[in-house]
Amino acid sequence: MSPLFVVLLLLLGSATGFLAGLLGIGGGMLLVPFLAMLFTARAFPEQHVLHMAIATSLTTILFTSASSVRAHQLRRVVRWDIVKAMAGGAVVGTFVGAQIASLLRTRSLAIFFAVFVGSSGLAMLRNAGKIVPDKGRPLPGPVGLFGAGSVIGFVSSLLGAGGGFITVPFLGWRRVVIHEAVATSAAMGFPIAAGGMIGYVVAGWSVEGLPPLTIGFVHLPALVACALASVLTAPFGARAAHALPVKSLKNIFALLLVGLAIYMAWKAYRS
Repeated sequence: MSPLFVVLLLLLGSATGFLAGLLGIGGGMLLVPFLAMLFTARAFPEQHVLHMAIATSLTTILFTSASSVRAHQLRRVVRWDIVKAMAGGAVVGTFVGAQIASLLRTRSLAIFFAVFVGSSGLAMLRNAGKIVPDKGRPLPGPVGLFGAGSVIGFVSSLLGAGGGFITVPFLGWRRVVIHEAVATSAAMGFPIAAGGMIGYVVAGWSVEGLPPLTIGFVHLPALVACALASVLTAPFGARAAHALPVKSLKNIFALLLVGLAIYMAWKAYRS
């Protein structure tokens, strides 16, 4: 493994950790495109590059989420009642989603990423500053939150993300203030990542031709480098989140989604 590869992974992990704390997204939507780029440059099997990027990204979120949540919890803004209700559904959704994703071609996954993430980002740009705690609908009951967690987990498993791109808007629409929504989304990253990690390890266990130091579809060197760096920078992002106004926070979130969607659309076109 070349030193340059390790340095790039550490830089990527640092950036995604900061964004995880800032936006509650777990950093996955940044990790997946760049990991796919790095894996392609290392001549990993093209038909499994995106599967490995998604699996490694989800597993990294286990560590990023824990670090980010600790910083948010110091400010007592994590809604643990919501996390408890949604976590079980998230684990089930990501595990099932990983099995389905393993059957899809790289191009199909890239198209799904571009369409879903791009539309989410544009919707947030249109609605930035419009959703406030006294508008929208109230939170559903335990069954509804379990179902929401399942859907968020399923979609996240196809994108390699911690679910913040859905969880934050969903909670905002359900009258949860933005900083609580971001903090709660960061906490939800852990069960989403756990279900996704197990699912992708199982799905890739018998796949032949994967590079060394890979368990299932999870690439261990990338996992370690990104996780170590992200854990160090996530608390700084969490602190920054509490210093930004609501509209700026949503705009940053939305612009990030749109930019990553454009890249993945280009990747799908080139596949």
